[in-house]
Amino acid sequence: MAATLAQAATQELTVSAAASLTNAFQDIAKAFEKAHPGSKVVLNFAASGPLLQQIRQGAPVDVFASADQETMDKAAAAQLLAPGRVDFAANTLVLVQPSSATATPKALADLASPAFKRLSTGSPTTVPVGRYTLEAVKAAGLESEFQARWIYGDSVRQVLDYVSRGEVDAGFVYATDAQAMPDRVRRAFQVPVSGRIAYPLAVVKASAQPAEARRFAAFVRSPQGQAILRRHGFGTP
Repeated sequence: MAATLAQAATQELTVSAAASLTNAFQDIAKAFEKAHPGSKVVLNFAASGPLLQQIRQGAPVDVFASADQETMDKAAAAQLLAPGRVDFAANTLVLVQPSSATATPKALADLASPAFKRLSTGSPTTVPVGRYTLEAVKAAGLESEFQARWIYGDSVRQVLDYVSRGEVDAGFVYATDAQAMPDRVRRAFQVPVSGRIAYPLAVVKASAQPAEARRFAAFVRSPQGQAILRRHGFGTP
C-alpha cells in the first residue's frame, strides 16, 4: 500500500524539447524536481519537426519546447497547444570545425574553398537549424555553390557529432551546441541570420496534468531556470 501511495504521489511530466536544449533541460529538470518533491520529468529530445509529428500522432506529451517559431506555429494551427505560449530563450547560428582543422574560414564565402568539401547542417524540412542555415547561405548568394556539399543531420546534435568526429569539414550549429563540446569542435564565426532565433515553449492541450505542465513552463521562465539557460550559453528571450 505504501508503495502504491508513493507512486500515486509522483507526478510524471513528459517534456519534448529541441535537441539543442539537451544539456540545459537536463539541468532544468533536475532543479525542478528538487524544487518540487514528488515531480518526475521525463525528457524527450529530437529535432523540432519530429517532435511535432509525435504530438500530432497522439504521443503523451505535456510540454513542448521548439527551436523555432515556425514549428510552434504549426502546432498552434493544428490546435495542439493550450493558451500561454511563451518565448524562453534565444540562440545564435555559428559555424564549427573539428578541433584538428587547420584552415579557419572567417565568413560564408570562405567555404567556397576546395578545403571544405563536406558541409553539414540539419535537414531543412524538419530541423530548424537547417532552415536557418539555408536561408543564410541563400542570402549570401552561395546556394548553388554549396548544393553538392551538404550532409544533412536528423538533428543539430547529429551535425555536431559529424563535426566532432571529423566526418565533415565544417558544420552549422547553435552557439550553445559549440559550447557543449569545446574540446572536440572549434567555433569559426557567427553566421548572420534574418531576425532572432527565439525558442518558444507551450503546454500541450492534451496534457494529462496541465497544472503540473504550467508549473514546469513557469519554472523555465523563472530566474532559476533562466540562470541555467544562460549558463549553457542561451540568451534572454
